[in-house]
Amino acid sequence: MTKARDLANFVSGTNSAITTTQIDDDAVTNAKIANESITINGSAVNLGGSVTVGETKPTFSSISPSTIENTQTSVTISGGNFVTVPLVTAIHSTTGALTVADEVSFTNASTIVAKFTISVDGTYKLYIENPDGMAVQSGAVLTVSDAPAWTTSAGSLGTFASGASFGTINLTATDSTSMAKTSGTFPGGMTLNSGGSGTSTLTGTESGATSETTYSFTIRATDAQGQTADRAFSITITVGINNSGQFN
Repeated sequence: MTKARDLANFVSGTNSAITTTQIDDDAVTNAKIANESITINGSAVNLGGSVTVGETKPTFSSISPSTIENTQTSVTISGGNFVTVPLVTAIHSTTGALTVADEVSFTNASTIVAKFTISVDGTYKLYIENPDGMAVQSGAVLTVSDAPAWTTSAGSLGTFASGASFGTINLTATDSTSMAKTSGTFPGGMTLNSGGSGTSTLTGTESGATSETTYSFTIRATDAQGQTADRAFSITITVGINNSGQFN
């Protein structure tokens, strides 16, 4: 049987196998095949050849801020290989509950900004997925927590005579672990005693006043997550006639 007849039989289905003896030079090469290569992820690969196929996954390095409240907050995410525009999801570390970012904006391949509104306090992992399906998941990097809330009203804390005891003035803010004066001036002799259970105190005995004076100051309450809340207060010191000086 001639090689031409062999090929005809193959085409007609009589012979279903092509062997090298049916080719003029007994060799099947890529050049003799209409499509001698295939394409994998944009790379042409000759039949019988090989190619290393790489996956470009996004990477995660940090976020800022790392603690947010329940209201919508923008979180800047730093990493690498971000592709416009990734899907960003917060995963509760304990329950696994998912919160998809309200909005994600693409800055560049190493920076994106996600806006979150998360109603449940706790720590969260971040899942970042590029449009091609490549993704990365961080550890527990985001904390959702309420900032301290003041229960002591702003404004005047009272009026005291010069030389008098202040007694104990309570300053209360829920969830605060410490308080500090950030601006202003206390009356002479007054001390702030920072408490760790939501309440701090002002104590002492006034000293040094020679005329009626109103002292204004701001107290900052800080919680365990470093969140803060400021409140402005004032105290007035009066000086009576017996304390005001000598009359001739």
